[in-house]
Amino acid sequence: MAAQETLSQTTRLASSSALLQVLFRVVTFGLNAFTLRYLSRELIGVVNVRLTLLYSTVVFLAREAFRRACLSGSTKRNWTKTINLLWLTVPLGVFWSICLGLVWLHLLEVPDPSVVPHYQAGVVAFGLSAIIELLGEPFWVLAQAHLFVRLKVIAESLSVVSKCILTVILVVLYPQWGLYIFSLAQLLYVSVLVMCYVIYFVMFLGSPEATKKSFPITRMKALLPNLVEDETFVNWKEARLTWSFFKQSFLKQILTEGERYVMTFLNVLNFGDQGVYDIVNNLGSLVARFIFLPIEESFYVFFAKVLERGKNVKDQKQDDVAMAANVLELLLKLVLLIGLTITVFGYAYSQLALDIYGGSMLSSGTGPDLLRCYSLYVLFLAINGVTECFTFALMCKEEVDRYNFVMLALSFTFLCISYFLTHWHGSIGFILANCFNMGIRIAHSIHYIYDYFKESTYRPLRGLLPSPFLVLIYIISGVITGFSEVFFCCDKGWMGRLIHISMGALCFAATIITMFCTETKLIHFVRSQ
Repeated sequence: MAAQETLSQTTRLASSSALLQVLFRVVTFGLNAFTLRYLSRELIGVVNVRLTLLYSTVVFLAREAFRRACLSGSTKRNWTKTINLLWLTVPLGVFWSICLGLVWLHLLEVPDPSVVPHYQAGVVAFGLSAIIELLGEPFWVLAQAHLFVRLKVIAESLSVVSKCILTVILVVLYPQWGLYIFSLAQLLYVSVLVMCYVIYFVMFLGSPEATKKSFPITRMKALLPNLVEDETFVNWKEARLTWSFFKQSFLKQILTEGERYVMTFLNVLNFGDQGVYDIVNNLGSLVARFIFLPIEESFYVFFAKVLERGKNVKDQKQDDVAMAANVLELLLKLVLLIGLTITVFGYAYSQLALDIYGGSMLSSGTGPDLLRCYSLYVLFLAINGVTECFTFALMCKEEVDRYNFVMLALSFTFLCISYFLTHWHGSIGFILANCFNMGIRIAHSIHYIYDYFKESTYRPLRGLLPSPFLVLIYIISGVITGFSEVFFCCDKGWMGRLIHISMGALCFAATIITMFCTETKLIHFVRSQ
């Protein structure tokens, strides 16, 4: 029953997070389309690539390992020691912010002040915003561990909406402010995010609802660092696991943001091209972000709670193993079908999407080919997210340490391939390198899952095998929409575009109907959960 309740709460968290991500991306894309008409591509490139990379790197290196370690295992633990450990993210964030801020200011190419004004202020503001966000880390982990669904949805929604409103107002009224606009919006975003969590816990702790749930924390003072008499300041088991994940997170960040590091440090694209790449990258990652990421984050918590880290399949509770295997199989099938749908239909509709969204600036040149490649990359992202969330939830410390060496070699290989492919094929080379990177990571995770379940009767990897008839429908849809693009899009006027869209709609409807007929087990899982 406990596992079933965890599954129910996890799916609710994933679906709510997915809806939240839809809101985020719709607002972000609308904002990008709006700001393109007021600001230069160079300014957008500096904000969305260089400054956002500084912020994401500081935050990721400071907290990712702590999150993974502190969300593992049961919620019944010594939360005082866990909270003490989580507060170490703040000094770590200050360290990374200062070090990387100096690199961004003095070692990297400084944009032309006449095109991108106030660069130095932007670096300081984005580094400071990372530190402010880390102040809310103990609250975030506590909420995530106890599956507070509404809190995350409300906090992130309010912070994104506040950021977008301020950005639009300043862009319209003071476009000459340059990076001041995005710096103020970023600081507002993290401030609202942290305050939402703080205000919630101020109201929740000590309330009848908290007492009813037997919440382990009873007062706000307990969420600050506290010394425990005759005991260690932190749980050393969690601390050692954090160190293992930290070494891994450093490498994972290089793999996740590899193309931005290559663009930032090796200057393979100018700031204008970086801006176009980032816009296309955001458009291509729409579904990956609002569906795959919430699934990965939420079901990492599920697998970590249902199965015990470091134990083989025979030593686990068999009912929990059966549920975990079934959920893993259905999750793999779900993301595989979503990824295949995007790959098939994305190829024929990339140019049309870019033309509608950004006009000829995006739909001419390499933009359509870049988005077509990204449609294939989404399939890799889909499978990797689920396989890695299971693998990381079950790996023991020694396995994590061994995997770090694999990630080290993969990081170096990825950066080299990115550099050479970019010189060979421009920004498309980044997508091809990412496909290679994800392929290797998927292969490792599949090998781990196969080894984990080989001594049981469960075969969750069957989720990667779609119905043959459904595969045939995908092939036919790809051929029809491909010919439709050649004959009707995108220089044949709006009538041609409407015909092209209609052909895609018919093929998509046929695919969905086939999916409902052939994947009945998956449909039941989605409806019931």
